[in-house]
Amino acid sequence: MANTYTQIYIQVVFAVKGRRNLLQKPWRETVFKYMAGIMKEKGQKPIIVNGVADHVHVFIGFKPSCSLSDLVRDIKNNSSRFINEKDWVNGKFSWQAGYGAFSYGHSQIERVYQYILNQEKHHQQKTFKQEYTEFLEKFDIDYKNEYVFDFLDRRCFSLLFCITPSGVFI
Repeated sequence: MANTYTQIYIQVVFAVKGRRNLLQKPWRETVFKYMAGIMKEKGQKPIIVNGVADHVHVFIGFKPSCSLSDLVRDIKNNSSRFINEKDWVNGKFSWQAGYGAFSYGHSQIERVYQYILNQEKHHQQKTFKQEYTEFLEKFDIDYKNEYVFDFLDRRCFSLLFCITPSGVFI
């Protein structure tokens, strides 16, 4: 768009379906690079993509040439397909529906970058649920717990056998 100038920085957060710990270290960085490539193809500026086994943070210099929801949909769809084609998980990999998106000013780029860079260290002290609800509260976003990501209080012994407060599921 001629004569259109923007400076929009957005952090997007989304989780693995069922909050399963499927993003394994040996190939996680490859997936994050792939996601950055998707953003570049869409004319966006990936600043950093990082996360842990059950969720991802994407920090974007966002250009409004497409909608944010379309961009996140494309990142999730294409990265799911990529992971499944590589056969890195038993069964089918997918992301949970929904995401969180939080905007920042130019002066906050370095702080957000460092926060996302240090996800593994950060999550030694705080769960994803704590982190995510803190984002929602910090940004004064109205939410209902039942509609926030599928947070299950569970203990899993394998990818197929978990104990939940209501019993066992497979």
